Amino acid sequence: MAGSAELRALLAGPVLEVAPRLLGATLRHGTVALRVTEVEAYDGANDAGSHAYRGQTARNAVMFGPAGYLYCYFTYGMHVCCNVVTGGEGTPSAVLLRAGEVTDGIDLARSRRAGASDRDLARGPARLCRALDIALDDNGNDLVTGPITLELGDAAQEVSTGPRVGLRGDPDRPWRFWVTGERTVSAYRPATTRRRRTKSL
Repeated sequence: MAGSAELRALLAGPVLEVAPRLLGATLRHGTVALRVTEVEAYDGANDAGSHAYRGQTARNAVMFGPAGYLYCYFTYGMHVCCNVVTGGEGTPSAVLLRAGEVTDGIDLARSRRAGASDRDLARGPARLCRALDIALDDNGNDLVTGPITLELGDAAQEVSTGPRVGLRGDPDRPWRFWVTGERTVSAYRPATTRRRRTKSL
C-alpha cells in the first residue's frame, strides 16, 4: 500500500509508466469500491487522441494541474467518464479508468446498474462511473483527500497491452493496459466512421 506522498509522487511520473501501475488499485467513493482492471493512457500535446492535444480549455483544465486529481468529462450527451491526472503541473496527461471489479458495496452498485451482471457492473468507463456514482461535479476531486479516493495495491502480475478503444486520433498506439485474463475488461471496438445523412430532394 502507498501513502499519500508516495501516491502523489508516483502519479507525477510519465503517463505510460503510471497507467499500468494503476491496475490493481482501489478506487472508492463512499461505501462502494472497485479494483481497477483496465486503463488507457493519454499524453496531452504528444497524443492526437488526448483532450489536451490542442491546448487548454475550460473542459480539460484539470489535466493541466498537479497530478492526483480526477478529470471527469461528459460524452455522447449522456455518460460521464473519469481519468486520473498524471505528470508534472502544466504538462497535461491522464489515465482513463476503463473497467474494474466491484469489491465493496456490491448491493449499492447493483442498484445503480439495475439488470447488469456482477461482471458488467463497472465493465466500461461509463459503467464504472455509474457504479461508483461519479458525476461531472466530481471533476477536480483530489484522489488523496477524497471524497473519491485512489489507493495503490500490489502491481498486476501479468499485464496485456493493445490499441485504445474507439479513437480516430492516434488509434493504433498500444496505450490500453489491462490485467491479463480478467473477465471485467471491456470489449475492444475500433473507431467507426460516421456518415452524414443527405436529404432527399
